Amino acid sequence: MTSIAYSVQLQTNPRNFGGCLWNNNSSAKAVYQLNTRFRAAISSRIYCSSAAISVMAEEKREASFDADKAGVIVKELRQQYDSGKTKTYEWRVAQLEGIAKMVDEREKDIIEALNKDLSKPEFEAFVAEINMIKSACKLAIKELKQWMMPEKVKTPLTTFPSSAEIVSEPFGIVLVISTWNYPFLLSIDPVIGAIAAGNAVLLKPSEIAPATSSLIANLFQEYVDSTSIKVVEGAVDETSALLEQKWDKIFYTGSGRVGRIVMAAAAKHLTPVVLELGGKCPVVVDSEVNLQVAARRIIAGKWSCNIGQTCTAADYVITTKDFAPKLIAGLSSELDNFFGKDPLNSKDMSRVVNLYHFRRLVKLMEEDGVSDKIVLGGQTDEMQLKIAPTILVDAPKDSAVMTEEIFGPLLPIVTVEKIEDCFEVIKSKPKPLAAYLFTDNEKLKKAFVKDVSAGGMLINDTILHLTVDALPFGGVGESGMGYYHGKFSFEAFSHKKAVMYRSFDGDSSIRYPPYTLKKLNLLKSLLSGSIMQIIPALLGWSKE
Repeated sequence: MTSIAYSVQLQTNPRNFGGCLWNNNSSAKAVYQLNTRFRAAISSRIYCSSAAISVMAEEKREASFDADKAGVIVKELRQQYDSGKTKTYEWRVAQLEGIAKMVDEREKDIIEALNKDLSKPEFEAFVAEINMIKSACKLAIKELKQWMMPEKVKTPLTTFPSSAEIVSEPFGIVLVISTWNYPFLLSIDPVIGAIAAGNAVLLKPSEIAPATSSLIANLFQEYVDSTSIKVVEGAVDETSALLEQKWDKIFYTGSGRVGRIVMAAAAKHLTPVVLELGGKCPVVVDSEVNLQVAARRIIAGKWSCNIGQTCTAADYVITTKDFAPKLIAGLSSELDNFFGKDPLNSKDMSRVVNLYHFRRLVKLMEEDGVSDKIVLGGQTDEMQLKIAPTILVDAPKDSAVMTEEIFGPLLPIVTVEKIEDCFEVIKSKPKPLAAYLFTDNEKLKKAFVKDVSAGGMLINDTILHLTVDALPFGGVGESGMGYYHGKFSFEAFSHKKAVMYRSFDGDSSIRYPPYTLKKLNLLKSLLSGSIMQIIPALLGWSKE
């Protein structure tokens, strides 16, 4: 293993290749092809090693987690919920305070786990995961009493005397299936909403981020009520067994492919779902921009956010043919400032999560008609699972990089004759989770907000709308259904129960048989709401 690792490191760690600008794509292609040959020379040895490790991991696994074991856990959760304790304000606040304490006391452990899983820099781990959870806990604790209060509503004259309210009640027992790109944030954030709403919860973290998954499972045993908030670790077998059970709500974050499986399983029990998926998020860049600021903010929302492994990251850019060279030059300059001339060795850049996704991304670049479209980047390091920020221009419309969600450090640029042509490009694809526009043109801003359908939208920046807890976060169409964040998280896990109160006074014969013309006229007058019609009807005066 040592000699193989040494050989791989020598052959797949390109250094000092630098970046290539718009007019130097031949150099970028040469770098890319060189790396391709290196990867091919060692791929068989890598596969053998990976297979051996996989076999050992399988041998160490415990007995299969089946539907029967999942059923026992669900029964335990149901008993806890039926006891009524999770509905109390005191229980909810105690669990939220426990999570807040957990994050404060175990911050270093969380950062270490995120680094193991994704080589996530400490700064990024704190800002994008730890601080987001702290904020969510703080808000929920502060506002919980207000969220739990029934909402008074008006009642019509036809129900007089009466009053009515909307009562937020927990669904019951809920399943949260998390994902790997933000394995701490996207596990804990929906759980906060489920707890605040008064549910018993089962969390299934992602096995693709094993260090974080294991840490969460251990921490929940210590910091929250583990009889009502449980964690099940595992992969496909465990998830499948859990999905066979009857839940009162399922919250899933991940790919559209698995989202369809989750929804199909939920349909068997008529279980409502929240699906937080993704899609190809467009970034439209007009020529009327501050180029340096626009470039920095695009980079911040693409390569500085988990190297593009973010559901709201820029998936492709649309700009005019005339402006494209300037934009690429601006991005290249700022990328050098952020990550240096050798980005593969930057300590400020995360890595691709695993070998499968690394090779998936490499395959996107290798496709015929795509590799020669690389104008910047293209360097890879399989040992480190790192790919340099890579820009492609006008890749074929039917190529995988233009039809599949990239979820990595590749950024295609689509050029158009005039910026208004962006609408046709965006509408030709499924509705995205997020859409971004950079411009100072007020007319273009209004048209973008009006005509582009997306889960969320941000003008002159990327990603930051996720940090505003007063805004709902969720998809539309193939990018998902349902939403959460802030009070919306509480509502995502709450049933809005309509409650009406009446006394025994004021009982009117108008609603009871025998039905007469007088009763019909009175009913019509009451429904009209006009006092000028109600008085004659009460006196029995006919309209005729």
